[in-house]
Amino acid sequence: MTQLDTPDWSADVVLPGFEAATLRFPNDSDGPVYATLVRRRASQPSQRAVLYIHGFTDYFFQVHLAEEFTARGYNFYALDLRKYGRSLRGAPHSNYCRDVREYFAEISTALRIITEQDGNHWVVLNAHSTGGLISALYADNGAERQRIHALVLNSPFFDFNVDRRELTMIRVLAGLAAVLPYAQIPPKAPVPYIQSIHADHHGEWSFDLQWRPLNGFPIYAGWIRAILRAHKQVRQGLAIPCPVLVLHAAASVRGSEWHAGFQSADSILNVEHIREGSRHLGPNVTMREVRDGLHDLVLSRPDVRAQVFAELFHWLDSVPRVPVLQ
Repeated sequence: MTQLDTPDWSADVVLPGFEAATLRFPNDSDGPVYATLVRRRASQPSQRAVLYIHGFTDYFFQVHLAEEFTARGYNFYALDLRKYGRSLRGAPHSNYCRDVREYFAEISTALRIITEQDGNHWVVLNAHSTGGLISALYADNGAERQRIHALVLNSPFFDFNVDRRELTMIRVLAGLAAVLPYAQIPPKAPVPYIQSIHADHHGEWSFDLQWRPLNGFPIYAGWIRAILRAHKQVRQGLAIPCPVLVLHAAASVRGSEWHAGFQSADSILNVEHIREGSRHLGPNVTMREVRDGLHDLVLSRPDVRAQVFAELFHWLDSVPRVPVLQ
């Protein structure tokens, strides 16, 4: 998709009340490449917008997040990245990339649509988990980073939360990536975190288990190598020019069998890794921890997510409404 292309918006059949546009990119080794931009406008005309980017084994389904933003005068947009959710379209290797910079193309296109075609003058990039890692790198050196006026990271993925045995497996797979990029760790038992949030188990959220499976997707060697390289870039230090807010749970929990503790802590990432990685993002970073928060903080129980939104919008209201200069 080029800068001059106009997206073909249509009703999003997945989420009533939203529109969706397919973004087409050059083929990769898997075949055709698509991303999907979802939109919901504020009830009153506005020139403020937010672009949301999901995490691994995920896609955009958080209607209540969009409602919080639109109620406060933001036009809401979300990307389903290539090989995720609405953009899967039969891709042979779900949720796969060889370099996280592959996603920069759809972020750049989305930002141009949001600003040039839809007329938004002040844009927040809001991203979760692996989307937070990708977005931090994009805000540092992406082609259209000057269009981002504030960056909000919800539990960004700055390191693998694994034990020594698992770390050894990860490193071995990353070492194989050059010759066996699709060597994989296959999905096994149900993921306790997914059990904690899905309405058919212990949560309150309904989402498509084909796009976000209870057992997760395979984890490929090429993807692991890409993530390790991205983690290294963060540790080496970024210089994100816009203000950054990092939100994360107050505690982490681990285990292979679900228990009630999974409903009041981050069961995917180590919050210490988030704190450490956030120190490398740039000169203007604010960190806030959320007691009893889940990995995706906006999927926490009602009183906790109310705190999340209070922190988020209090911070956004404090960010100067001036362009970022490059």
